[in-house]
Amino acid sequence: MRIGIKSAIAAAAGLAGVAALVRVGTDLSSAMGASTTAIVPHAKGSARYRGKRFHNTEPSSQFVTTGPSIVTSFLTRGRLGRPRSPIPLATPLAPARPAELAVTWYGHSSALIEIDGHRVLTDPVWSQRVSPSRLIGPARLHPTPVGIEALPQIDAVVVSHDHYDHLDKTTVMALVRTQRAPFVVPKGIGAHLRHWGVPDDRIVELDWDEQATVGALTLTCTEARHFSGRGLVRNPTLWSSWVIAGPQRTVFFGGDTGYTPRFAEIGTRHGPFDLTLLPVGAYDEHWPDIHMNPEEAVRMHADLNRGEPGSGVLVPVHWATFNLAFHPWAEPVTRLLAAAGEVDTKVSVPMPGQRIDVLRPASQRQWWLRLA
Repeated sequence: MRIGIKSAIAAAAGLAGVAALVRVGTDLSSAMGASTTAIVPHAKGSARYRGKRFHNTEPSSQFVTTGPSIVTSFLTRGRLGRPRSPIPLATPLAPARPAELAVTWYGHSSALIEIDGHRVLTDPVWSQRVSPSRLIGPARLHPTPVGIEALPQIDAVVVSHDHYDHLDKTTVMALVRTQRAPFVVPKGIGAHLRHWGVPDDRIVELDWDEQATVGALTLTCTEARHFSGRGLVRNPTLWSSWVIAGPQRTVFFGGDTGYTPRFAEIGTRHGPFDLTLLPVGAYDEHWPDIHMNPEEAVRMHADLNRGEPGSGVLVPVHWATFNLAFHPWAEPVTRLLAAAGEVDTKVSVPMPGQRIDVLRPASQRQWWLRLA
C-alpha cells in the first residue's frame, strides 16, 4: 500500500513537472512573438526587404572579431557594468496638460515625450528581464520609477525595433488594457503585436520615410543602422528611428543604432530638432556598426541639426538600466559630456523617473558620479 502511495505521489510530481515545463515552453514561445511566416505578409513590398530579411542601407556587421575574444570579455568583466550602489529614482511628475516640450525618462529607451500638448511613449519596457524568459536574461539594475497603470493618457506608442530591451510582450499587453493609444511601429512588428492580441485598429506599420498622423503630430519612420530578431532568425522585421513633429516643436528618437551619415540626410529633411533622444550605451568594439558610442552620439546630434552641434538639447538613452556590454556603468555619460563640451552641445541627463522641461531646464545634478 505504501509503495502504491509513493508511486502515485511520484507520478503526480512527474506530471506536475511536465505541466510546468509545458507552461514555460508556451510562455517562451508566446514572448518570442510571431513566426517568420506570419511576419512575411506585412514585410514584403518594402524596398529594404529581400530574401525574407530586412537590410541596412550600408553594409553592416553584427559582430566583428577584433580585440579580446567575446568569451574573455564575459569572463573578466565582473561587476564592471553595474553601479556601486542603488540607482536613485525620481518621482515622476505628470502634469494634467502635456507641455510644449518635456521628457520623462523611465530608464533604457523608455521615455514619455510631451510635445505640443501630446504625449508619446517610446520603446516601453517594464519587465524585470529583457528576455523571453522570466528566469534568465539581463535583469534590471533599477526598478521602474512608476507602475505602468499610473502612466497618464498617451496619444501614441512608438517602437524602434523588436529586440527584447525595446519590445516587451508583458508591457504591450498592459498598455492594451490601460491605454487607448495606437502602436506606431516599423514594418513587420505588427505581426508580433497581433500575436499578443493587440487589435488591428491600434496598429500602424510604417516603412522608412512613411508617416502617420496622430492628433496634431506627424510621426515619421526614419532610417537606423541596426538589426532585428527575437529568436534564431535575423532581421525578419524592420528597425527604425523616429521623427515626432508637432505644429511648433520637433523631437528625434534614435531607438538603437550605429552611426551612419544617413542621419545628416534626416536632419536636412526634418531638422533641426528641439530635442534628440539618442542611444549612448551598450557599445563595444565587437559591434561598432550597430551600436554607436557616446562620441558618435554627439556627432549624430550635430548631423540631425544640420551641422550645428549647439542647436537643441540631447538627452541620452539606452544606458544605466540593463548591463548589455562590457564598458563601465557610468562611462557612456562621462564620455558623452566630455565630447559634448568640446563642441558646445547642450546635454541633459535625467535620473530614472525624472521629468525635464526642455524649455525651462533646471540645473544639472550629476547624480551618477557617486555610483561610478
